[in-house]
Amino acid sequence: MKTDSLPPVARFAFVEAALDRADALRENADALRAYWPNANVVSIDAAGFAPSDADGRLVTARGADIADSHESAVFLGMREDEAWFARSAAAPCEEGRRTDLRGAAAMWPAFESTLFAQARAVLHWQSRHRFCGSCGREIAYFRGGWLGRCIGCGLEHYPRTDPAVIVAVGAGGRLLLGRQAGWPPRRYSTLAGFVEPGEALEQAVIREVMEESGVRVRECRYLASQPWPFPSSLMLGFIADAEPDPPQADQELEDVRWFDRDEIGAALRGENREHGLLLSPSISISRWLIECWYAGETIAHGA
Repeated sequence: MKTDSLPPVARFAFVEAALDRADALRENADALRAYWPNANVVSIDAAGFAPSDADGRLVTARGADIADSHESAVFLGMREDEAWFARSAAAPCEEGRRTDLRGAAAMWPAFESTLFAQARAVLHWQSRHRFCGSCGREIAYFRGGWLGRCIGCGLEHYPRTDPAVIVAVGAGGRLLLGRQAGWPPRRYSTLAGFVEPGEALEQAVIREVMEESGVRVRECRYLASQPWPFPSSLMLGFIADAEPDPPQADQELEDVRWFDRDEIGAALRGENREHGLLLSPSISISRWLIECWYAGETIAHGA
């Protein structure tokens, strides 16, 4: 039985207020050229920072004020009649006047942080796919920056997103959480891992939980997803029911253990922050999955 109402699906970053990606406009070079002079352009440097003002807000430029043309930028999409593009900055953003993606997720409005996530992901893909993996020749970009075509063999390349499962594993009123060695003391999170080729998502959940904790998952159910451009993942959130096996951390985790409902509730309320359990930050789907489990979400719909 559910004890609280579930949090809304979009309680985490990079999902709300997304642009209309206007796929049809990517093919229309004349339209993109016409939009460019008055377009909003986000510049992101090689380290993944975007420029911000003295108050930490996103700084954009107009296309007309940039020497390069729209062909050197990625067309992100439209917000009503406003066109948005992203480009790689020629130089690092100024120290003290720059914001990274995690900072944006925590401080910026949803539109700006979601825009930043989209821009960073596709620019990172371009920066890592400059040459053809088949023949080694240079790649040129078309369709507003979303299609790479080898100038040698003509092979087409598209943006890559790496699927990863992330799961709230429950058993007998307890929740399974793990921690990595580099995290702040007492910080624990839901278990996660990348989906392997030829593997179903549900199979990945079972395998990853077993590999990282030795706990056997009985059933799992998909709940929601979150783009996680650090640099190019899509987190696919699940809730799972497992056997009450004693967890044992693998090489990836420093520790993994069961937490009871009272411990999770105290952590969600921010109690005993000096000595108690610390959970994933609110920008992440991990935190939302924990909230779902605490609110009574189960494998069965409407249970």
